[in-house]
Amino acid sequence: MGVHQVFQVMESSVSRLMGFNSIPQLVYFMLLVILIFTTSSVSESNQFCDAGFGYGEGEPICGTPSSSSSKLLIKGGTVVNAHQLEIADVYVEDGKIIAVKPTIRVGDDVLVIDATGKFVMPGGIDPHTHLAFEFMGTETIDDFFSGQAAALAGGTTMHIDFVIPVNGSLTAGVEAYEKKAQKSCMDYGFHMAITKWDENVSREMEIMVKDKGINSFKFFLAYKGSLMINDELLLEGLKKCKSLGALAMVHAENGDAVYEGQKRMIELGITGPEGHALSRPAVLEGEATARAIRLAGFVNTPLYVVHVMSIDAMEEIAKARKVGQKVVGEPVASGLVLDDSWLWNPDFKTAAKYVMSPPIRASGHNKALQAALSTGVLQLVGTDHCAFNSTQKALGIDDFRKIPNGVNGIEERMHLVWDTMVESGQISVTDYVRLTSTECARIFNIYPRKGAILPGSDADIIILNPNSSFEITSKSHHSRLDTNVYEGRRGKGKIEVTIAGGRVVWENNKLMVVPGSGKYIQTPPFNYLFNGIDKADARYLSSLQAPVKRAKSAT
Repeated sequence: MGVHQVFQVMESSVSRLMGFNSIPQLVYFMLLVILIFTTSSVSESNQFCDAGFGYGEGEPICGTPSSSSSKLLIKGGTVVNAHQLEIADVYVEDGKIIAVKPTIRVGDDVLVIDATGKFVMPGGIDPHTHLAFEFMGTETIDDFFSGQAAALAGGTTMHIDFVIPVNGSLTAGVEAYEKKAQKSCMDYGFHMAITKWDENVSREMEIMVKDKGINSFKFFLAYKGSLMINDELLLEGLKKCKSLGALAMVHAENGDAVYEGQKRMIELGITGPEGHALSRPAVLEGEATARAIRLAGFVNTPLYVVHVMSIDAMEEIAKARKVGQKVVGEPVASGLVLDDSWLWNPDFKTAAKYVMSPPIRASGHNKALQAALSTGVLQLVGTDHCAFNSTQKALGIDDFRKIPNGVNGIEERMHLVWDTMVESGQISVTDYVRLTSTECARIFNIYPRKGAILPGSDADIIILNPNSSFEITSKSHHSRLDTNVYEGRRGKGKIEVTIAGGRVVWENNKLMVVPGSGKYIQTPPFNYLFNGIDKADARYLSSLQAPVKRAKSAT
């Protein structure tokens, strides 16, 4: 049967069914059906690809990876791991690194990227983010697609986000975040916040560790009336973390004192963004850090202090580590490179975008944190990416207490750390890999799957050109934010290629990401920080010299 005959049969059949009485009507109908199916398909595949992502003009939010090949060779670059660097080729197949050695020869079916004169490193891992986070009466503008897309453009290939319980329920919380993460375009893990304590929470912590692959729990010592917990709950949580081999994390500010400081500022008529910093000075961060460290020492379990923003907190961590206590300190990009002068800007929109907790500190704290990072007092760099736009920040235009807390950083971190720490000579290139990727992978027990350029590791790789420069602007960044706390900052060292799971997702300043392509990465318990805990407990018990046997007194 020829094409014309087929068409006649179709025309006759459809006409009888649909009532068409002419070929032009039928053609129109068929074209309409094709258009509907095509549009539906495109719409479904790009359902997250809207115009509100803050991309450069004409640049697509979504697309297919630049290479459909599952085989990739990165040639001639300087391969950097936390322990060494070498000039070598890196061969990737099916999302895994297969070989790292000089002069690898491949066939024509392999995509080849020339990295001569550039650094080939593990993709960044951001240990501290808040995507699709419901907080202070609103929700962060970046979700698990836009935030991750921004991360990939900046050389970060995995992040760990904080799950917030739903009405105290950890299970309901993780289920909600699993739905939020369905649109992810890169790998991610979860921490879990603990906001109340009872037997259900204790049981759910076990489920999180054993079934959900969550090996870290965060305790807020701030945000009185919402997320804050007291010392009794913290002690219970520390004990439970220890028994599960999970890492206890703290947001260290004295919430009761912060509440008092906020009242004091309002009474003084200070209602603008500067009141935020004035109400929660560094001494309150130092006090809470010291308290959390001492309670973790009392329980004898490792402690991770998130977003270390001040000299006060850093010195408490240094003191504890000096005597052998297992404490990890995490500064964030904003604390390393900014100071609080912007909070006094007369333009509310400008000042409010810098509001975060703990606050960005006065000049001098940032330099001290950089020095602590370079000497090993602090161990890795996060961002606390928690993005609220100008409209959301304006909720607190008459009262700083209502300004949603949070700044950006998920896209900027890798460039900022390179320019601030490596270009200045404070750290080496291998240190850079350790601080932005490897140490995070070790702490959360996913090394060497992540955080390494080694055979068998996931092919999460970046290529950084130390001779190229970058500029940060809200017009060119990939977050949905309409502002950027690093606006106008320029520096050296640009990430030119990002490879996630063996796919090229960032190249030639173009982002090629697919919603739903990210994977959830489980983080097993009992990381290296737990080594020796049992022996320390045994030493403690043997040192008690108790109970003492005493003769019972006569009655």
